[in-house]
Amino acid sequence: MVQRTMYGYTSLKWFCVLLLLCCYAPCRADKVVLKEGQTITGKIILEKPAQLYVDIGVTVLTIPKDKVLEYQYGEKNETEQARPGDVNTPAAGLPPVEDASGRLYKTAQLKKTTIEKSVDAVSEAVVKISSPGGTGSGFFINEDGFLITNYHVVEKETQIEVTMFRKVKSGFEKKAFKKVKIEAINPFVDLALLKLEDLGDTKTPFVYLGDVDRINAGEEVFAIGNPLGLERTVTNGVISTRNRAFEGLIYIQTNADINPGNSGGPLFNLAGEVIGVTNMGYIFLGGLGFAIPINYVKHFLDNRDAFTYDKDNPNSGYRYLQPDRRRNKAKPTFLKKND
Repeated sequence: MVQRTMYGYTSLKWFCVLLLLCCYAPCRADKVVLKEGQTITGKIILEKPAQLYVDIGVTVLTIPKDKVLEYQYGEKNETEQARPGDVNTPAAGLPPVEDASGRLYKTAQLKKTTIEKSVDAVSEAVVKISSPGGTGSGFFINEDGFLITNYHVVEKETQIEVTMFRKVKSGFEKKAFKKVKIEAINPFVDLALLKLEDLGDTKTPFVYLGDVDRINAGEEVFAIGNPLGLERTVTNGVISTRNRAFEGLIYIQTNADINPGNSGGPLFNLAGEVIGVTNMGYIFLGGLGFAIPINYVKHFLDNRDAFTYDKDNPNSGYRYLQPDRRRNKAKPTFLKKND
């Protein structure tokens, strides 16, 4: 009697497992076609430069990419999609968010999706930066109000205002912050780290920083910024090349339109990870935009103490111009009258 009960329980357990596997496949069916002709259907949980990791339900297969003819992602189920208003979260099965002690930023290998879904997930983290000299863009890297922009956006400026765009039922609501501190600058790489000091209890939405080693020419990308004052503008394109040399530095070249006002804004991959900071573009020639690779940004942040902003230090890039010397060295006439 006991044996029959155990056998019945075991059969029921395996029946449930098989039922779950059958129900799992239609929810998310990624397909990998091997060069030898076999097709593997499952869930691609991790993609690396040389391997794919595919969950087929009962185990996870490691497939060398040199054995793969092609692969494609299926539709995500609702539990895997980022919820509206959320800044992108790591997809199920991917490595957890890296949050090393002392870092101002976070990294994670996020699942690629559509531009529409990515924009919806990350748009709140992109801001407009205004000063008497003009406007630019920037993006939050953590919930404490730290953000990245270009150095030339805040160069020689002391009155800086940051405008956030928060989602509401009717669209977006602006919120301006006028107490902005320049934390660190590197004029040679054109990067600046700012911090909002009048946040109160507000937690800022932020984006994850990607990895320049995981991007390739031809990969789809998009930029969000405020070109010519047109707030929250989205432009898209592909990576033309990931290592264009210019004046001793390496830049990501893209055909996504980059115009004045985009400077300091993020360049995203389809996972919503920041892979570069837009800083140059040819105004009269479309399709020629450039971004500072994210590895330069990480180096800048990891060594921010070396780049700490000090208005009294000429090496910081902030220079006070001395007034012209007097050409007429004679005593002023109003002083002569008092002699």
